[in-house]
Amino acid sequence: MKFILASSSPRRRDLLASIGLDFDVLPSHVPEVHQAGETPQDYVARLSGDKAEAVAREHPESWVIAADTTVVHGGHLLEKPADAADAARMLSTLSAATHMVYTGVTVRHVESGWLETRVEETEVRMLNLTPAEIDWYVGTGEPLDKAGAYAAQGIGAIFIESVRGSFTNVVGLPLATLYNMLRNAGIDPLTKPE
Repeated sequence: MKFILASSSPRRRDLLASIGLDFDVLPSHVPEVHQAGETPQDYVARLSGDKAEAVAREHPESWVIAADTTVVHGGHLLEKPADAADAARMLSTLSAATHMVYTGVTVRHVESGWLETRVEETEVRMLNLTPAEIDWYVGTGEPLDKAGAYAAQGIGAIFIESVRGSFTNVVGLPLATLYNMLRNAGIDPLTKPE
């Protein structure tokens, strides 16, 4: 049984490896464009499905796992910042506030016709950040390629006051959700092949 992670995210790769699954990494290169009127849940579900389908069509014998994560605060999507100033703006917005993290996860296998997509949501509250703390954190470079401009698994963890829901969802791949999806497909990731 072959698995493919349709993502270039090192965080998703590390999370998937942590459960002992043997997989290849083949990013999908699907454009991440929010459509007018699309809810955050629909957006991440559609993107994870599109990413999985793009890779699965080329590898119909493999089980493809894809995900997409977005951060939402005050009704606005906070995706990867455009630059340092944008990252600082996002962090200022999230300071002393609660926001939602949504991740769409898709498992696709063309040969069997299997397709399942689920959306996980987690509530995150940030500490009250001073402008100096925000400048320092942006200066580390860590926020520049992260949805919401912070990394829960990195330095950004020091600014997270609380998490309600799946922590691995905030990192980018909700492992319990994925595990249930694999079990639903008849796959036991805990059983190692001989």
